[in-house]
Amino acid sequence: MATGSVINSIQEDDGQLPSYRTLPHNLEAEQALLGAILINNEALNQVAAFLEPAQFYLPVHGRIFEAVLKMIERGQIASPVTLKHYFDNDDSLSDVGGAQYLARLAGSAVTIINAEHYGRAIYDLAMRRELIGIGEDMVNEAYDASLDESATAQIENSEQKLFSLAEDGGAEGGFRPFDGPLRIALDMITQACKRDGHLSGTTTGFFDMDKLLGGLHASDLIILAGRPGMGKTALATNIAFNAARAFKQEKDAQGNILAEHGAKVGFFSLEMSSEQLATRILAERAEISSEKLRRGELSDSEFSKVVRASQEIESLPKTDRRRVLTRVIALADQPRPPGCVKLSADEKYRIRQGRYRILYSIEDRDLLVQVVKVAHRREAYR
Repeated sequence: MATGSVINSIQEDDGQLPSYRTLPHNLEAEQALLGAILINNEALNQVAAFLEPAQFYLPVHGRIFEAVLKMIERGQIASPVTLKHYFDNDDSLSDVGGAQYLARLAGSAVTIINAEHYGRAIYDLAMRRELIGIGEDMVNEAYDASLDESATAQIENSEQKLFSLAEDGGAEGGFRPFDGPLRIALDMITQACKRDGHLSGTTTGFFDMDKLLGGLHASDLIILAGRPGMGKTALATNIAFNAARAFKQEKDAQGNILAEHGAKVGFFSLEMSSEQLATRILAERAEISSEKLRRGELSDSEFSKVVRASQEIESLPKTDRRRVLTRVIALADQPRPPGCVKLSADEKYRIRQGRYRILYSIEDRDLLVQVVKVAHRREAYR
């Protein structure tokens, strides 16, 4: 009687046992990605930087992906034919049809254009499964806490797992295989070779700083420290403006990003409002003291310069921005390019880029090229 009561208590209203939720996954996306890679190994380049074998839901898919990685890294072609002997006696593959499953994967692939989208979907679902695991561990640890571990310690442990998941794509820290970071490093080097300034990171717009840092990188935390009034905000706004002005993406015919220059910038300040930041940038572009802008102590000519600077920031065509920046960066390697004009005896020069003029000076002894002004041809010599 008691047993029957227990069974009835876990049954749903319709008399059926409750269904259990499966972990989030998308086998079709995994099959589509593997098929795309098998028909064209170049598709691996779209996902190798972030996707790992363990992130596939079906273990056999992870094994296939791992085998493909190893073969391509050795410079071999990964295809159903070359992979067949690796999986002929693989029991895990027999459940899905044996080595013939590889041929079916390749045969069902339609295009490699969406390979990165498939990879991102697989990665996202893997992170969700990790998140579910962390949540279950949190609940179990809270129920079965030992006397030696406080609630605060459990919270800190859970926070660390969540941070590791967000930072590295895994709940557990510690050692990581070297091949993943190595692929990312090679990708960064490739991107640097494709960029105009040959930087592995985002340009700051300051050539000496770019030479020291190699540009700004996603993993960097750079702190500008100094006493009040030393120009920290001015430098930061200049870096942000230069990076945003240089932003462009080069894509192939399929829409895949081949190289990215500059960056989209978000500027956060706990001291200055957006209007104050805009005023600082305007002052720097118009070459007028920000104090004069705030007080409104501007002559007619200075006000015109502010208006022109504002119009330049808003309406400078992206194509012109890219070309001007490319010419400026090229001065580091060839400070006196063909077509440059010497303006004075003290090593001041001018080069043209469409409707714009780039004025700069050269100090050969210090190997220094200093850009003095970039402006429309009507404004360059005022």
